[in-house]
Amino acid sequence: MAAQTNLIGIGASLVFASLLYAAWPGQEGIPPAVEGARAGPDPFAFVRSMEGTRPDGDIRQDAAGQLVVDAELGHLFDYYLAGLGEKDLNAIRMEIERELERRLKAPAAARAKRLLASYLDYKRALAEVEKALPPEANPAKAARARRDAIHKLRPAYFSAQEIAGLFGFSDAYDADALERLDVAQDKALDAAQKAARLAALDKKLPAALREEREAPARVVNTEAAVQQLRKQGAGDDEVYRLRAAAFSPEAAGRLADLDREEADWQRRIALYLAQRTNSGAMDAAALQQLRDKHFSADEQRRLGAYE
Repeated sequence: MAAQTNLIGIGASLVFASLLYAAWPGQEGIPPAVEGARAGPDPFAFVRSMEGTRPDGDIRQDAAGQLVVDAELGHLFDYYLAGLGEKDLNAIRMEIERELERRLKAPAAARAKRLLASYLDYKRALAEVEKALPPEANPAKAARARRDAIHKLRPAYFSAQEIAGLFGFSDAYDADALERLDVAQDKALDAAQKAARLAALDKKLPAALREEREAPARVVNTEAAVQQLRKQGAGDDEVYRLRAAAFSPEAAGRLADLDREEADWQRRIALYLAQRTNSGAMDAAALQQLRDKHFSADEQRRLGAYE
């Protein structure tokens, strides 16, 4: 298991570090050209690409009613900012502020709005900083140059406490990934030495970061165990208990809901395809009537993969 964890860890680190420079601009910066982009009326979610999702960010206030500034606040901001291009920035900012007012009481909501304003200014500035970074072919050097530029920029927009709360976890994750990349690229180390270095990095991981790194492997392993249980004739209760032990009762419940939704979708697909085949040649109007009988307008967009 330890060997498997090391392989997963180094694989994730290599992917992360090699794409770090290319991926971060889209996540951290707001390109000026996108800010003015507008979308037409949208009858679905806040933006169409968010249909079927719920806003990220478990934002909280403490017992005194003060805002808890942590990574969850940034997750909420980024969830909505991912809609740039489908909605303009002003619309996104207003939606975030409505969400803050809905979840928080007045004092905490007011501070969260001020932090949102700083966060948006920071994103704009970061986009400009990234443009000025010199090209660098080495992924690790490029990532470190960008990290240093980010750390230099943040104090202009946030206090030290806010920086630690908003970015502390991601900074620790990135630092660990870069250390693992250094190990992978060190030609002076043989396989056994690299494994020892990676094991040492595993041991010094904080509990929260270790949980984050191990989560993907745990999901894959748990779902493989679920499939094995199903093959052995296990029922929904056994599957629920397995998932609840691996994750939480709440997560197991959500996964059970997804199982039911997927089973219902597959049932309707099979029924639709059978009826379409048995009906022989159908004109466009009859085919559309059959589709409408089994699927919503949004679901019909997925039918192309089955027809």
